[in-house]
Amino acid sequence: MDYKKLKESFEKNNWVLKAAELNKLGFDSRKINRLLEKDVIKKIKYGYYILSDSFPDEKVVIARLFPDSVIFLESALYHYNYTERVPGKWQIAVEKHSYPEKFSNEYVDIEPFFIVDKFFRLGINQIEKNGVKIKIYDIDKTICDVLRYEKKLETEVFRNAIQKYINNGSKDINNLIKYSKQLNIYKKMQTYIGVWL
Repeated sequence: MDYKKLKESFEKNNWVLKAAELNKLGFDSRKINRLLEKDVIKKIKYGYYILSDSFPDEKVVIARLFPDSVIFLESALYHYNYTERVPGKWQIAVEKHSYPEKFSNEYVDIEPFFIVDKFFRLGINQIEKNGVKIKIYDIDKTICDVLRYEKKLETEVFRNAIQKYINNGSKDINNLIKYSKQLNIYKKMQTYIGVWL
């Protein structure tokens, strides 16, 4: 297969291919190693590769590498334009009993938060980027996470997020109340947000 066809295959798969997908294209492990040696492709995680001269969208890469993860906390705030500060690492929520080593990779900096199942599944939304479905918490759940993880956030990021939520005309108060009760932060929610509702 020539480089053009290989590039087309990467492009069709949002610039990330699994070893098994390369195998189907006719690249066995020996040929994959040759592509690595020639710097045609780069290994970003065990069994996952990108073209060396490509720069895939980080959210898409996260969804391809960790399909069960959910964009979380500051990363979700950034997506919703609730903060202008670009997070130093992508914060993702993962199931409590996931192996920490699973999230090491050589493309995107990840900060996994290990969440118990009953909280992990609350408020998951899906957005689509280049045909890839990316999981992210809705804004009401994200604000509850901001309240829960206040100490993990800079004061300015925390305050701005709360203020933007209060001023958001499309917020879902019923969702906010429901999530805050399920997450055991209802009183804290009332203190910071309740007086403005």
